[in-house]
Formats: sequence, C-alpha cells, structure tokens
Amino acid sequence: MPRQRTRWPAAAIVAVAVWALTSAPQAQSNYPPERFTAFAVNLGNVGRAGSDVVDINIERWSSQAEQGRLRKALVEEGPEALLEALRDLEPVGTIRTPDSLGYNLRYAHQTPAEDGGRRIVVATDRPISFWEAVNRPRTIDYPFTVIEIDMPAEGPGEGRLSIATRITASGGVISLERYGTVPVQLRNVRSNRP
Repeated sequence: MPRQRTRWPAAAIVAVAVWALTSAPQAQSNYPPERFTAFAVNLGNVGRAGSDVVDINIERWSSQAEQGRLRKALVEEGPEALLEALRDLEPVGTIRTPDSLGYNLRYAHQTPAEDGGRRIVVATDRPISFWEAVNRPRTIDYPFTVIEIDMPAEGPGEGRLSIATRITASGGVISLERYGTVPVQLRNVRSNRP
C-alpha cells in the first residue's frame, strides 16, 4: 500500500498546531460536552471501503495541562513520546459506528474560526490488531487517528478522519503523513449537545 506524505495547507497546519504547538494553551474546560454525528465516506485503501454513520461523543474538552504535555512531548521528544503521552491521557469521549462498540478518544480541542464557526481537532491512538502487533507491517508506523471538523456558525459542517497517520514536527512545522491515500470524508456533520 502506498504512503502519502502530505504537506497540509495552512488551515490544516493551524488546526493541528492548535493542539500540538501553541505556546499559550487555551482553556477548554468551559465548553460543554458535545456529540457530533456525520456521514463518513471512505474511498481510501485503509479500513472498510464504503459509507456509514459515525458518532463522535466529546464528554469533556482537553485541559491546558494536557495540551501542554502533548506539545512538549512532540516538540522536545518526538512522535513516539507524543503517542505515549496521548495514551496516558484520560479519555475525552468516544467514536463509534452503529455496528461497533466504540473507541476512546484522547484529545479534543476547538478554536473559533474567522467566519463565526469552529475548527475542532480530535486525536487518539489508532487501534492496532493482534495480527498487526505481531507481524509489524509498515502500518504499525502510523499509530494516530486525527479528526478535523469545520463547523460553520449555522448548518452542518464537514470534516476529515485520517485513520492511519504519523505526526512529526520539524522547525515548528507539523507534518502529517497518512498511510492511506485519502482520509475518510465526514459529510453533513451535525452537533447535538446533550
């Protein structure tokens, strides 16, 4: 399977930079829990091809301390330390499809967008199958799942879910390298605050 190294456009770099490289972490604890539903379309070569409904349930937003810990791990020690720091965090919520049990999310952050909407970045470690852990194919080097959601001030949003991703930082620039060719597209994203 081919790898795709992605130099993300400035907006995407900013979205990820918010949670990883900001010098002044922003308080998130005052935001209420939130549940998002979306229509996920997978046209890539990682995971099951097709479409399904996905539920992203944010029970709490990441704290300044958590944001700082992740930033420090990535910038000072690298992606392996970032993965360990992410795994050490208490879950912030879950992601699931109607036919799955769900998987813990470890980081959730939102920032206001210029148009009055919001940019939401969610990250977690990627589930690794027993076969993958034992046989260690190249996919083992892509341990993150990153979700980006653009929510306008009104109406449904859109987003991307990168299932197998490697995150690196060099000279203050974040690079996301996806193992699959195309991230899962999240369409008709709707917020349902409990």
